[in-house]
Amino acid sequence: MRAAVVNTFGGPEAVEVVETERPEPSPTQVRIKVAAAALNPVDAGVRAGFFGGAGKRIGLGWDVAGTVDAAGVATAWSVGDQVVALAPGIVRPLGSHAEYVVVEAGAAATAPATVDAVHAATLPLNGLTAVQALDLLELTEGQSLLVTGAAGAVGGFAVQLAAHRGMSVTALAREADEELVRSLGAAHFAAGAAEAGGFDAVLDAAVLGEPALEWVRDGGGYVGVRPGGEPAPVRGVRTTAVAVTSDGTRLAELARLVDEGVLTLRVAETFALDDAAKAHARLAAGGVRGRLVLVP
Repeated sequence: MRAAVVNTFGGPEAVEVVETERPEPSPTQVRIKVAAAALNPVDAGVRAGFFGGAGKRIGLGWDVAGTVDAAGVATAWSVGDQVVALAPGIVRPLGSHAEYVVVEAGAAATAPATVDAVHAATLPLNGLTAVQALDLLELTEGQSLLVTGAAGAVGGFAVQLAAHRGMSVTALAREADEELVRSLGAAHFAAGAAEAGGFDAVLDAAVLGEPALEWVRDGGGYVGVRPGGEPAPVRGVRTTAVAVTSDGTRLAELARLVDEGVLTLRVAETFALDDAAKAHARLAAGGVRGRLVLVP
């Protein structure tokens, strides 16, 4: 099969598409024939060497939508099932940017029925990051949440999920994105800055860090999306960061919310797997709204 990998760190030109052996699932795993796999900023970080692994071949890609091609004997999946999954891993020889990927059976969920595979592939990483971040904040209905980077993939999901849970959501984004974030369910909008101490919590998808703490009330909460990069607590504000994990049960819940119209899946552009380097170059150019998706 073909797979996108890096053998040396660098810019988009470091991405290679190579021929490699098709992976075999263990008794607790499934193999997915990849129909679509989203490209995320974490892939650019891996490519550039941000997470280490020098001297190794490193596979790219965390998101996948496709068809179960082989199932371990200890799984409940069947060949032909349409699924989405998160295939996490920073330094591993193969990721989901490939024609086939193997994941633990518990990482997979039935794909949304109302969208195609290209759109479904944008759900796992960013959707799970958003919902797991919200879980860490432990907010209840009626409490106020500021989402930074609200027009981005994680931020957009966070706005929709929080609004669905009955929170009062303020979206922090560029002025040009106000219409977008309001359409996602933000009750209020802020550009550049927000009210000091005005919120029960901040979900910092824009990775603003310490400046974002000013917007949280005393004793409130802050959750970031870069593990280990959260600011130190101040004024009793709890600070943490989400380290996303595979969770097929939660992913199935997110897929149902897609089918119910609660979550919007946004695709900016698709690329053939052989054009993975071009997709990385497009991501590096910036200004992408929605995800870039590789289609083997």
